[in-house]
Amino acid sequence: MAYAIVESCVNCWACEPVCPSNAIADARPHFVIDANKCTECDGDYADPQCASICPIEGAILDPFGVQANPPGSLTGIPPERMAEAMAEMQAR
Repeated sequence: MAYAIVESCVNCWACEPVCPSNAIADARPHFVIDANKCTECDGDYADPQCASICPIEGAILDPFGVQANPPGSLTGIPPERMAEAMAEMQAR
């Protein structure tokens, strides 16, 4: 099993240099993880390094398809509050 990077990736290059198995490659339109190389950092780190450094919520999925950094996990703002705030800003 392996982690996966999805289309919300913005190609910021944060994850590529920290991957101990060199499983991350720049394949436009976003980075991808080679499932044959990904070790999930097992034996190297307690946490997957790609997910630990990724600044984009929802861009990396764990081997079960669950977002490693779900909405609100990085900002500390619950998704429903973020939606309210965005609606308020757009209404101005």
